[in-house]
Amino acid sequence: MPRPTLLVAEREPLQALSTRKLVLETGKFNVITAHSTQEALDLFHLFPNISVAVLATDPDNTIDCARIADAIKKATQRIPVIALSPVAADICNFADHTISSHEPETLLHLIRSLVGDPRTIDGK
Repeated sequence: MPRPTLLVAEREPLQALSTRKLVLETGKFNVITAHSTQEALDLFHLFPNISVAVLATDPDNTIDCARIADAIKKATQRIPVIALSPVAADICNFADHTISSHEPETLLHLIRSLVGDPRTIDGK
């Protein structure tokens, strides 16, 4: 059984790799990263078998969470959409879950509850 693949849409980090991507890959998830709304939509169509979409909102609106989530939900209801926001009051229409972008353990726990724990796939 292949490890779950996550589509992560977040603005391009200042450093070489995002901390979020490192956390998720350390959790044994495959991660496909988009750094703009259009790139996220393009990658969703290129990789329709993603397990979960993780959309990180930002103050500059680099990532249009509602637009991406709406496109995913119109294509399929089987892919859970998680919106991450630095502000608790932010709401991403069409997302199934909204959590703080400052809580990586909460994100890992939620994803594992949705698709299982890939650390157990290899029997290790």
